[in-house]
Amino acid sequence: MTMARQNANPTVLVVSTSRWFPIARLAIALADAGCRVEAVCPPRDPLSKSGAVERVHAYSGVMPLRALRRAILASHPSLVVPGDDLSVRHLHALFASERMRGADGTAVCELIERSFGPAESFPVVETRAEFMRLAQDEGVRIPESAELGSPDDLLAWFTRTGFPAVLKVNGTSGGEGVRIVRNLREAEETFRALSAPPLLARALKRLVVKHDNSLLRRAVLRRCSTVSVQSFITGREATSALACWEGKVLAGLHFEVLQKTHAFGPATVMHRIAHPEMIEAAQKIVRRLHLSGLHGLDYMIEDGTEKAYLIEINPRATQVGHLAYGEGHDLPTALHAVVAGQPIIAENSSTANDTVALFPQEWLRDPRSPWLRSAHHDVPWEAPALLRACLRRRPKRAAWPITEAQNQSSINSRPSPVVQLAKSNRDLDF
Repeated sequence: MTMARQNANPTVLVVSTSRWFPIARLAIALADAGCRVEAVCPPRDPLSKSGAVERVHAYSGVMPLRALRRAILASHPSLVVPGDDLSVRHLHALFASERMRGADGTAVCELIERSFGPAESFPVVETRAEFMRLAQDEGVRIPESAELGSPDDLLAWFTRTGFPAVLKVNGTSGGEGVRIVRNLREAEETFRALSAPPLLARALKRLVVKHDNSLLRRAVLRRCSTVSVQSFITGREATSALACWEGKVLAGLHFEVLQKTHAFGPATVMHRIAHPEMIEAAQKIVRRLHLSGLHGLDYMIEDGTEKAYLIEINPRATQVGHLAYGEGHDLPTALHAVVAGQPIIAENSSTANDTVALFPQEWLRDPRSPWLRSAHHDVPWEAPALLRACLRRRPKRAAWPITEAQNQSSINSRPSPVVQLAKSNRDLDF
């Protein structure tokens, strides 16, 4: 794999398809680390409000591979960083497409492999069951897992392992396509629902609203989804965010989840930990897949034993990737250094507080959340345009005004600074 020419200010192309706020935070952190940041994103994406992106390339949900290729050829990046799962699938598909072009596609293929790791790892990270098999081969602790070919496989599984269990669909994220089942009848009904081809109306709506064409082909061809099953682990969720280079972990952040938007939704409050099994598992997975770029791993920490069970890989930046906790725990600085050919020197920390309330996630979940005061509330005060855009996104159903019951349930009834800003109608001017 050919290494890009070293540059003190390498260009990083950030890809977003979902208007996800955390990727804008990562763009700011990459720029602060010394990268020149360009972006591929849909209109009104938070990336365009970050103040860190020097040039924005248009994303097309109808022809995403063409849009990505144009952006890559125009920006000549040293690295491409996907911000969501659909971006990953697009880039993997672009690699396959460019490889068919022969010599004309070599540069794009080399960039994608430099950004992720070797193409041989792509099918593994895209398929839950295959990834779990690889983790088990590496001696990483995992829940018992299997891929389900039909409802008949459920009976054999549950006869052997019992209930409850977790059914998951390949190619989904953010808790979508994940269900806990507690008996055979519920499992069979859930399997049929999860594996069924998507409705054409749903696929068209996703294309129009989210610029996501990933369901359209399956809907037209009536193609079923692949469902896997995992044993249910009673415990707490945890996650690792990793910066890697050619099979080595450069920097890592490990968190336990304290609060979520809903049962299967993304985390909104997290506490930084140093769990030995999580750290070791990350090193083994990164080494085995020879990963580069930004990746995430999800775990369950079992109640009572404190054992960490690896349950998922996210081959992309995750929502805590912009945070910095000094040497060995600053992903953007580590990534910039290795691409620029410089030593990794990470001295800055986002906060001394190991508990982080993610913004706007926790604020949107509950504007009166006690975590907004006791944790580090990770508000991008340095990016007022991004903050304005986020405040305007608050749902109209949000509790304005706050009821007395909510007020009394709070540890401190005084609203946080963000709540005070949001409740006022004045324009933010910093």
